[in-house]
Amino acid sequence: MSHFSPTAAVNYFFNYFLMKGVLVTIGLTVAAVIGGLILGMGIALMRMSSNPVLSGISRFYIWFFRGTPLLIQLVVIYSGLPQLGIKFSVITCALVGLILNEAAYLAEIVRSGFMAVSAGQREAAWALSLSPWVTFRRVTLPQAFRLMIPPLGNSINSLLKATSLASVISVEELMRRSDMLMQEHFQILEVYAAATAYYLILTSVWDAVQRRLEKHFGRSSVAKSRKVAARTPVAQASVEARA
Repeated sequence: MSHFSPTAAVNYFFNYFLMKGVLVTIGLTVAAVIGGLILGMGIALMRMSSNPVLSGISRFYIWFFRGTPLLIQLVVIYSGLPQLGIKFSVITCALVGLILNEAAYLAEIVRSGFMAVSAGQREAAWALSLSPWVTFRRVTLPQAFRLMIPPLGNSINSLLKATSLASVISVEELMRRSDMLMQEHFQILEVYAAATAYYLILTSVWDAVQRRLEKHFGRSSVAKSRKVAARTPVAQASVEARA
């Protein structure tokens, strides 16, 4: 009967083959976050639009991608679309699936952040004759972003782990390369112990970054409030816009 070998687990942790899988996992996460934010912002704006067509399309998009498993979405993009003559590389399939799925969640986070900003702030900006762009950039966005950080950070944490599903369509990220090593050496506990350690390190690092961002923007908000005293963010934006 074989036993767990800590030495083998450590060796797998420093295995170059597995390290390359970690880099792929990080790359997938970063690309999916950037793409998801860009697409999610557009979907959020459509969702808040007074146009029933745009709002309806965004509602359907969010309902569909949040209501179906990411695994099915990846498999359909990788194996189903070729039946329609649409073919992508393995990495592209993974990125498309992750971005489309993540955008649905980020759209709701962005929308809720903007909706949480008091309507009085925008009304005051209009009263001060600020342009819509200045109102968005100086008044709405800074306040909304502070509210978005916690849910946005949690979503990114979940996305980092969800990249493991890309292994199903043969993307050689951390999980896929762990499977390959396991099938070659049959040291299940040792290989997955190393993979687990990598995931814990990655999520812990991001958790530290998230807490730092929350602390930074929270402190900036408090400092700004004390500095401007009774001046509202709208009044400050008006001064900055005219400067």
